[in-house]
Amino acid sequence: MTTADRTALAGARLVLPGGVVENGRLVVEGPRIAGLGGPAEPGDTDLTGRTVVPGFVDLHVHGGGGASYASGVAEEALRAARTHLEHGTTTTIASTVTGEIDELCHQAAVLSELVEDGVLAGIHFEGPFISHNRCGAHRPDLLRDPDPALVRKLADAARGHARMFTLAPELPGGLESVRMLTDLGIIAAVGHTDSDYAKTLEAIDAGATVATHLFNAMPGIQHRAPGPIVALLEDERVTVELINDGIHLHPSVLDLAYGTAGAGRVALITDAMGAAGMGDGLYPLGPLQVRVENGVARLVEGGSIAGSTLTLDVAFRRSVTVNGLSLEQAVQSLSTVPARLLGLSDSIGSLEAGKNADLVVLDSDSYELVAVMRRGEWIVGADRLTKSG
Repeated sequence: MTTADRTALAGARLVLPGGVVENGRLVVEGPRIAGLGGPAEPGDTDLTGRTVVPGFVDLHVHGGGGASYASGVAEEALRAARTHLEHGTTTTIASTVTGEIDELCHQAAVLSELVEDGVLAGIHFEGPFISHNRCGAHRPDLLRDPDPALVRKLADAARGHARMFTLAPELPGGLESVRMLTDLGIIAAVGHTDSDYAKTLEAIDAGATVATHLFNAMPGIQHRAPGPIVALLEDERVTVELINDGIHLHPSVLDLAYGTAGAGRVALITDAMGAAGMGDGLYPLGPLQVRVENGVARLVEGGSIAGSTLTLDVAFRRSVTVNGLSLEQAVQSLSTVPARLLGLSDSIGSLEAGKNADLVVLDSDSYELVAVMRRGEWIVGADRLTKSG
């Protein structure tokens, strides 16, 4: 049944922490899941032929809907968040891109207000503390060594809402900054790095717990020089980000990562820039220009891949249909693992009574997105659902 603050969804396939339940029932009261199970009642929303999974959690996203989190403009950040929300991302960590320190502080102030308003869940600083040799779509002239004083300046500008910094630990101040971030309760991520195997292990021992878009913007695996990839994959303390858009990584490479780390250590991310949810064209990425052709984003100058146009509903579908992950594994990597990493498992990341009613409804055959609910309110797709008689 449905009332002003109560909605019951019946007949769905529910992907729960304990496994997949067919013909399940889920009751929402206000912003939370009130209960699971029980007999269907007249007035329930009929989700026969649908699959319900927890809302997706994106640790690493730069923009969408033609807008960028690095713009320093609240309206743009809102548009980016809304675009990904409509594709199932109910919890967003907004990622910046390399810029002048003072400009990054301004961006942090703007984004912090949106965290305090409940739109975003935190801020991820990707750059400027990264390697010139692996800078990708970051302006080389703006890169800095990870001086702990500068890292702390950005953290302070975020007013307690900095959740993650990506840095290259081999640079001067790298390991010291990792230790400082760990002491502050902020995630230190290894990425855009030219680090070797030994230095990467030092960073992990110093407190680094995330691999920023593993495989991308770091040395590849060599049989006598395993580099950072092997160190990050093999250490159980590390969560590895992967971009499953069919462009950044070959499907077999994702399979390799899952086979080594397991779904319980993989967080699927978008690394999306402003073109996500839009068409081909020219878009800004921080101070750089990006051209999108056939959905592939590359820098106008130099041609490096510049983020993605991915949304997490597509990542979910690819994970199941291309990589052959089980529904439970896909939910782990898109919801449970990133929620745990952020320390938010008490409220998001799985379908359980008492948690936020953040839900994604998918077609059970195609896994195409049907509807999205955030904190008990339908965001999109309510018109595609029907009530039982």
